[in-house]
Amino acid sequence: MRFTTPSRSRLFALLLAALSLTMVAAACSNDSASKSDQPAPTAAPLAATPTLTPKKMTFMAGFKAQANLPFVAAYVAEKKGYFAEQALDVTIRHAASGEHLKLLVDGEIQVTTADAGSVLRRRSDPDVPIRAIALFGQKGQNAYMVMEKSGMRTPKDWEGKTFGYKTSVPPEYLAILKANGVDRSKIREVRVGFDPRILSEGQVDILAVFNSNEPDVLQKLGLGVRVFNPEDYGVPTLGLTFIAMKERLDGDPDLYTRFVKATLKGLQFALDPKNEEETLNIIMQYAPQEDREHQRFMLREELRNARGPVTEQFGLGAMADAQWKGLYDQLIEFQALPKPFDYKTAYDDRFVKAANGK
Repeated sequence: MRFTTPSRSRLFALLLAALSLTMVAAACSNDSASKSDQPAPTAAPLAATPTLTPKKMTFMAGFKAQANLPFVAAYVAEKKGYFAEQALDVTIRHAASGEHLKLLVDGEIQVTTADAGSVLRRRSDPDVPIRAIALFGQKGQNAYMVMEKSGMRTPKDWEGKTFGYKTSVPPEYLAILKANGVDRSKIREVRVGFDPRILSEGQVDILAVFNSNEPDVLQKLGLGVRVFNPEDYGVPTLGLTFIAMKERLDGDPDLYTRFVKATLKGLQFALDPKNEEETLNIIMQYAPQEDREHQRFMLREELRNARGPVTEQFGLGAMADAQWKGLYDQLIEFQALPKPFDYKTAYDDRFVKAANGK
């Protein structure tokens, strides 16, 4: 075979073409390398969850262990780990003889419970600087009970009967009389204490009761009762609250916000019907001597009163100025407060607002 040598000009053209191909290949290789060497885009880092400083505190329920809703909220928060989520080490205690308010004032406990009416009375005189920081009872605890067989159907039927009250004549009772045109002078009023059986024994005809507790006592005896609730007659009422000292609320608002957030989470858990048995199991750990079915009755009644128009708008535990003003005006009207005062100083809703994200 015979080979011919290309001319100089043709050789130069071939070399130039080869060089061009090499440069293109290198450029493509460099472009690919530059793209593959660049790190893939990543999502923006999540904001770090702030580390909560661990804190210790003591909560004292204002009565023995039972299914009162503020107690339940704390029980559940402890047993379900909601306090731990807030880095709170909470000791839960129960009052034996009404000592909880003194211990609160003395600083031995940080939070306790009180009825809203009691909060207003304590703020009136001697001006104890407490504040309600969450409202569990959108309706009050007090009601008025008669035996079903008595035939009494309206408050007007109370005329000519005997009314038994616990420690003092309740202002809600007086408001019901006024709203229904009842002649108070035709009712015999007597102080009777705390045993609801005096109603079934006929010692009184109408009895002031705690609606989440005493009706069930007589019903368990197979006795039919009729309960008159003040709110059914347009009477403003409020129930149990958490209370704390103003100075400490201002000194460590973070502590109280965390406490309210954890207990409202406990309340939300208890409100879910599917959690009723577990909630009762938790209650019975604190109140092992109590009757489980009676605690169920209490729990259901208290949960029924835990929600209303205010909580629908602002969340569980919320309270509105109009609620406190209505109750205050009623207590003033029926001389149930030692003296007038600025009712707005009875509550502080910043913690429940923070807990609910409002």
